[in-house]
Amino acid sequence: MSKNKRMSRREFLRWSALAGGMAMAGPGLLRNAYAKSKAAGKQVIVIGIDGMDPRLSERLMDEGRMPTFAKMREAGGYRRLGTSTPPQSPVAWANFINGAGPGSHGIFDFIHRDPKGQVDVFYSAAETVQGSGYWQVGDHKLKLPLIGEGAKTELRRQGVPFWDYLDAACIKSVFYDLPSNYPPSKSRHGNHKCLSGMGTPDLLGSYGTYQYYSEDGPRPPYDESGGRRYELYFQNERARATLCGPMNTMLTQPEHAEMEFFVHRDIDARTALIEINGREVLLKEGQWSKWVPLDFELGTPWFLPSERVSGIVRFYLQKVGPVFRLYVSPVNMDPREPALQITEPPEFAESIAEELGPYYTTGFQEAYKALSNEVFEEDEFISQASHVLKERLALLDYALKNYDDGLLYFYFSSTDLQGHMLWWDSDDDHPARSREEAEKYFEHLKKLYCRMDGIVADIIKRYPDATVITMSDHGFANFKRQFNLNSWLRENGYLGPSDVKSVMEADWKSSRAYGLGINGLYVNTKGREKYGIVEPGEEKDRLLDELITKLEAIRDVNGQQVIRKVTRTDKEYKGDAMKYAPDLIVGYARGYRASWDTCLGNCGKDVLSDNTSAWGADHCADASEVPGVVFCNRPIKPDLASLVDIAPTVLQEFGLDVPGSMEGKAIV
Repeated sequence: MSKNKRMSRREFLRWSALAGGMAMAGPGLLRNAYAKSKAAGKQVIVIGIDGMDPRLSERLMDEGRMPTFAKMREAGGYRRLGTSTPPQSPVAWANFINGAGPGSHGIFDFIHRDPKGQVDVFYSAAETVQGSGYWQVGDHKLKLPLIGEGAKTELRRQGVPFWDYLDAACIKSVFYDLPSNYPPSKSRHGNHKCLSGMGTPDLLGSYGTYQYYSEDGPRPPYDESGGRRYELYFQNERARATLCGPMNTMLTQPEHAEMEFFVHRDIDARTALIEINGREVLLKEGQWSKWVPLDFELGTPWFLPSERVSGIVRFYLQKVGPVFRLYVSPVNMDPREPALQITEPPEFAESIAEELGPYYTTGFQEAYKALSNEVFEEDEFISQASHVLKERLALLDYALKNYDDGLLYFYFSSTDLQGHMLWWDSDDDHPARSREEAEKYFEHLKKLYCRMDGIVADIIKRYPDATVITMSDHGFANFKRQFNLNSWLRENGYLGPSDVKSVMEADWKSSRAYGLGINGLYVNTKGREKYGIVEPGEEKDRLLDELITKLEAIRDVNGQQVIRKVTRTDKEYKGDAMKYAPDLIVGYARGYRASWDTCLGNCGKDVLSDNTSAWGADHCADASEVPGVVFCNRPIKPDLASLVDIAPTVLQEFGLDVPGSMEGKAIV
């Protein structure tokens, strides 16, 4: 055991019990059990920093602001890292997990479409399957024992994750906040632990829905992307409100459970008291609460006791007056009693909370939608994001204290979610901020990168014998102009009728192609789509070539190329998981991205327009425009490096063969 290896209290108790049992069994058994531990002192630590960009990293290294990464670069331990096609986070992290591309794991975008329903859309990484075998009692339905199956959420990612090979070889692995792995995949041999990250829902079943209360809010409540707004009416400085909670699926017509709460404000003292679920939360103006536990009651038939679901929220008192404003975080699952399995094994979530208390369990933790929707101002968003990072660092400390050997993986989301909102590396005008503000907030992002350098330096110091790999899934670029793919298809006669406003309303007898998701383009293929008209084979090939030629030729008003490359997936991808693959991936040039309308299949008025959102940067461009980074405290081979190379590298570090299903190769 190296001098830096520490034994946690939990590990100590487990080891003491195991050692005691082995001592009674005799020294022969002790030797055999130790021999099974193939990791036996070998340490590999992978730090995933979402969206860490090579251009900015190289600039900060050149300026001397990231000395740890610069030292690794000087020693040959740095490369730009090829990303996925398309470079969207769920796709990219699935490439990392399988050591192979989308054809192996079947994730091509945040959303897919089911061709049997023509354009029925669904989340690509997980699916909730309805149960069967119910007994209807009034307006409730009850699951009958031993008949049918209950509703469940299934992981859609296909293929074999690389940790399964470690698991089978008795090499321990533990992952914290891993994207593209919800619900967490099972460990067959008990050597693998995982806390799911991006893709893990909140208690409302969404990927992070804040709730916002203000005196000038809408009546009735108004749903917007990522949030819900309410009007708050004060009488004698007291207001009554409701908080939306989990869906009661025991009802024949499921609906969200609600929780009543009261707000008492003192305008002179600039404070408010929140009464909720038998608790009182006193906040000053501009103050965040700690996590507040809540028990939502789900109605059941009269002869059964009510069921309860545990959640946690944080309140943020923005303003007491003249217009009262209160923000409530997404209702996260309480990790001490999670309503759904968010870790493998299930009790792992609770064991973390025993030492750290409640923590974020929703995959998207920073409330970027609140800034996009102007519920937050920039400094409020940064305040919230700083709390997320503080909590993440406490979790990292827990992870390191409980790590002995094998693989440790830890994920940071801060660089990606704050990158979308605060990135601007140009002298051009920012779409939503003054030049001074754009520079100020980009400097905040630079400091965040520098902080990552310090975090990795500390890990290397604590584990000098470990192989430490730091990598990102993609880079970043300004997002100044947006391209509406469906409007272009409509204007060029591929999508009809001529006044169609959404692919949901298309005339499929005359429509040959349509866009869905951020980068996907689909041909309305006969025999595949429900109302397909384009014959597969020669006719479809001609259409695909025609679309590629025309799309790559598009120029903006200033003559700049809008689309860097259009990729045929049948020529790009390998594997059997192609059922929901788009026919073409539209890879945008730097500065461009699919329009907000395009992502949901809508047709905007204009083909090209300015992006005026606070979401001023993105990475859903052509893969060549936004590579990621890989740093290592060991020299990296001079070959081109890609996301699919990380899994083979880890396996080789532990002396395991690289399976034939992987497309990558070891780079260390």
